[in-house]
Amino acid sequence: MVDDCVREPGISGEGLRAVCLREVQKDLTQSAKLLIEDKLNAHGLSEANGFKVFKDVIETPGDGIIIFKGMNNYTAESIKSLEKFKRAWWEEAHTATPTSLELLRPTIRDEGSELWFSWNRRKKTDPIDMLLCGADVPTGTVVVEANWRDNPWFPTVLQLERENCLRMEPDRYDHIWEGGYVKAFKGAYFAKPLAEARAAGRIGNLAADPLLSYNAYFDLGGAGARADAMAIWIVQYVGREIRVLDYLEGQGQVLAYYVSELRSRGYQNALCVLPHDGVNTNNITGKRYEQHLEDAGFETEIVKNQGQGAAMMRVEAARRIFPQCWFDATKTEAGLDALGYYHERKDENRDVGLGPEHDWSSHAADAFGMMAIHYEAPEADREYAMPNYGRPSATGWMGA
Repeated sequence: MVDDCVREPGISGEGLRAVCLREVQKDLTQSAKLLIEDKLNAHGLSEANGFKVFKDVIETPGDGIIIFKGMNNYTAESIKSLEKFKRAWWEEAHTATPTSLELLRPTIRDEGSELWFSWNRRKKTDPIDMLLCGADVPTGTVVVEANWRDNPWFPTVLQLERENCLRMEPDRYDHIWEGGYVKAFKGAYFAKPLAEARAAGRIGNLAADPLLSYNAYFDLGGAGARADAMAIWIVQYVGREIRVLDYLEGQGQVLAYYVSELRSRGYQNALCVLPHDGVNTNNITGKRYEQHLEDAGFETEIVKNQGQGAAMMRVEAARRIFPQCWFDATKTEAGLDALGYYHERKDENRDVGLGPEHDWSSHAADAFGMMAIHYEAPEADREYAMPNYGRPSATGWMGA
């Protein structure tokens, strides 16, 4: 078994070169080195068996070697140092960037070489999930899903922890224990209202009313690889109900791309509601964002800057209107994932909240919060009768 693991297949006496990777590794305490050392000790493998543990590498039988690296330290030139390695194990691969994957894949390519990735699912859009869990995967890919029920040594203490999570944090259970994607980050601003919406059947299949107008709520990004993401929610108002029908997001695309997307999805007559920076000039074209949309035939409206504390004002406004929201589960899935992750940034040493975290989830949350601020509730005494086509249900439409 030891020979199978540490010798190159078909080459007697020649040791296997392996590299253990993470996206970022500032020092060896962040690597898998200690884990491998513990396993060697557990199986009684030592220098007598050909294993020598040094400060930064582990030598294996037959002059083999295991090294530990951070992929973000490699360039197109330095990655060539791994060309003769036959195994690459990438731990916590959910943090892998597209650039790092593109560097590694053509490098580990000798006959008999293998790439191993281990990770906990986070988002469907993570590069590693798109590579290995999508509709089309590289030839020869083997994906194994393993969780608590596959562990023959699963201890009682973890069984109790699992049951407690199911009872106390049901919105996070699927991600923590069953390998599901993140639906709600612990402490996320909208974790509870999202869980309540799912429990009430307000996340399901929705059909747009062709007689009602659309509102498109923007959080503006920009063009270029380093630009923030653009996020757009499509909403219809039916009496006191807020029907969230669709969600668009992209990064690095010009505004014309989103105009085309809106048209292709049938929202060419939507009112485009922009944040205060919608009056800013586009660095590429020299025109204001609102002017671009108006030139494309859209009506626009600008929501004024709420000033200091605007992010939390959007959070509180969104929490207030959440019980009135119905979501199309399929078309808004990416947006719902972002809302479920949007959370507070904290000073862990002092346990002090520092306001909303600006990350991948904040763009969808900002656009959603702006929608909540822009929303005007119908007059309290207004009688509302549903039209004959019915009310939305968790699975479709029910006739009135």
